[in-house]
Amino acid sequence: MTQSETITTASEQETSAAGERFAARLKPGDVVLLFGDLGAGKTAFVRGLAKGLGASPDDVSSPTFTLIQEYRGPVTLQHVDLYRLKPAEIEGLGLDELTDGKTVVAIEWAERWADAPLHLLGRLRGAGRDLARDRVAPLPTRAAAHQSRY
Repeated sequence: MTQSETITTASEQETSAAGERFAARLKPGDVVLLFGDLGAGKTAFVRGLAKGLGASPDDVSSPTFTLIQEYRGPVTLQHVDLYRLKPAEIEGLGLDELTDGKTVVAIEWAERWADAPLHLLGRLRGAGRDLARDRVAPLPTRAAAHQSRY
């Protein structure tokens, strides 16, 4: 059975704190797929994930141009941003190897990755940085993920 949780935050700091709390549920091999408009709070959520996993949240920035950033702590966090990539470029990025079970992986603009292994799903929605909503649901199959999109 799929569980879902909705968290409503009113600031970037609250969104980051929600990410930090969520990190307590994660273990190496988990993949967090983040969906949301520009400014919805995806990077703020990842900043919280990093803090919750024991990495420095100050090191977290949107990896739009570097594509993949790594934040080391007791559990390593890989932070991926697919915003500027076309499907063929995503295929060549090696995301399957990145999600090999040794790290936690957070992927912004995950809707661009057609073959994502859906361990966890995070959705961020909102009007700019002042309002973000995070809906997180463990998904047993790829088909379930496609059905749950709204």
